[in-house]
Amino acid sequence: MKLTPSQLNKFSMVKLPSAWFCGVRVVAINDTSCTTTVKHRWINQNPFNSMFWAVQGMAAELATGAIVIGKIKEEQAKISMLVANNKANFSKKAKGRITFVCNDGHLIDEAIKNTLATGEGQTFWMQSVGKDEAGDIVSTFDFEWTVRVKS
Repeated sequence: MKLTPSQLNKFSMVKLPSAWFCGVRVVAINDTSCTTTVKHRWINQNPFNSMFWAVQGMAAELATGAIVIGKIKEEQAKISMLVANNKANFSKKAKGRITFVCNDGHLIDEAIKNTLATGEGQTFWMQSVGKDEAGDIVSTFDFEWTVRVKS
């Protein structure tokens, strides 16, 4: 994969400014996984002294979406991507630095191959798990991505 964390963080500063201002950053990416982090700060807090759920969602979505972006870029075809659905589970207050990891990059290849072959939109689910500094799961997000050839 040709995308780097630095490129993705510059991209988020320009195209996803709310995520960037809240401190969401990509720290690692390859063909099958992506890791993002975000630290609980004043700008991203909720009234309960923890990280706002939507900030966790931005970090979780970026962990999945960055891999999709990379796979589309490698294909060098005009393919659109969009989140169709998402589900989330919150199991602990998010405090300190939260790290989201997605290991579902292998799910994208077949969807891209099928949309290029058929011209039909394809969907697939990817999961991103957020853990605190102690290694405890604070939230789990599932995103249903759609890809299709641009007309």
